[in-house]
Amino acid sequence: MSWASARSLAASSARPLRAAPVPLAEALGCRLAEPLTALVAVPGVDVSAMDGYAVAGAGPWRVAGRVLAGGACHGPALEPGEAVEIATGAPVPAGTSAVLPYEQAAAHPVWADPVRVDGPEAMRAGALWVDGPAEAGRHIRRRGEDIAEGAVVLGAGAVVTPVALGLAAALGHDELLVRPRPRVAVLVTGDEVVHEGIPAPGRVRDAIGPFLPGLVEWAGGRMAGTDRLPDGPGALRAALAATAVVDVVVVCGASSKGPADHLRAVLGDLGADVLVDGVAVRPGHPQLLARLPGGPLVVGLPGNPFAALAASLTLLAPILRELAGTAARKEMSALAGPVRTHPRNTRLVPVRRSSRGAVPVGHDRPGSLWGAALAEALAVVPAGWSGEQVELIELPPGG
Repeated sequence: MSWASARSLAASSARPLRAAPVPLAEALGCRLAEPLTALVAVPGVDVSAMDGYAVAGAGPWRVAGRVLAGGACHGPALEPGEAVEIATGAPVPAGTSAVLPYEQAAAHPVWADPVRVDGPEAMRAGALWVDGPAEAGRHIRRRGEDIAEGAVVLGAGAVVTPVALGLAAALGHDELLVRPRPRVAVLVTGDEVVHEGIPAPGRVRDAIGPFLPGLVEWAGGRMAGTDRLPDGPGALRAALAATAVVDVVVVCGASSKGPADHLRAVLGDLGADVLVDGVAVRPGHPQLLARLPGGPLVVGLPGNPFAALAASLTLLAPILRELAGTAARKEMSALAGPVRTHPRNTRLVPVRRSSRGAVPVGHDRPGSLWGAALAEALAVVPAGWSGEQVELIELPPGG
């Protein structure tokens, strides 16, 4: 199958997952399935924007109490000439005409500096008076001034970022209706594969398992776990039969046709529908896509690391983007450097962007990730390429 056909078929084999309400703690990275609206106004009541005094009418003002953020509201409405000491974010009492900040206020205990002498009840011992420039309406945040109740603040399809989670919480939400991120299980096969330290002669370090979690997250998925399996059909069959709770299973290193590659036979035993069996692409041609009966999609990756990366970007990433409802960005570029073409197969070439176009970085053998680690993208060079612009497939960034 051609590379373009395989990639298109992978995307069309998946459908966006059904929307579901999830707690805020589980919504990060998902896409909203409906607009996010304000369940409450922000602020919810008229509040002070400064630490100081809520005052009524013209000054000077007799201080009649104190209001703290989160504390009880001041009961009676302020009368002209009255004030209450107030903290930032505390509700202003009814009758407040302005908030006088501390730094602009002059405080006068009545026994030290009597500022009013027009009523004996206003001259109680111990009363505190304040004065200062208080512009009407100044330093009061009105209810709904930032966000009105019922306002739409994010549209359907928006990614739930850490900041969006904070916004949702501030607007009264405990859960969000989102497109869940598809769950991905990874099966790393091979008796020769080791997972730590320096490999002994005849062994190799697993270089595929470490890059898959980041790629899965970047493409919109969520890792459900990684299992390491020995060669042989029995362990692989048991692992695949136990994956009904995930959306996609990635099998690393069993998709070729060697004596230790059992994926095809096991899929046949399980009654899977094989959708892609080999792709005309270098590296990564022995890749595979199947659907288990009533179960998840299975993506088979070659055992060579760069070939596995190429296959992941061909089959796995389009599937995850479709399941998560995330559109892929398409980029075209000229190639600014010599490229070896293949007479029949598409080549995926590691490149870096420049003002002249995409520059091949080299080091692109199937068994090495060196070139891909240096690159920003993979250039899709079709068979018989003759100098026209090519598509660039973005590589997962570092963060």
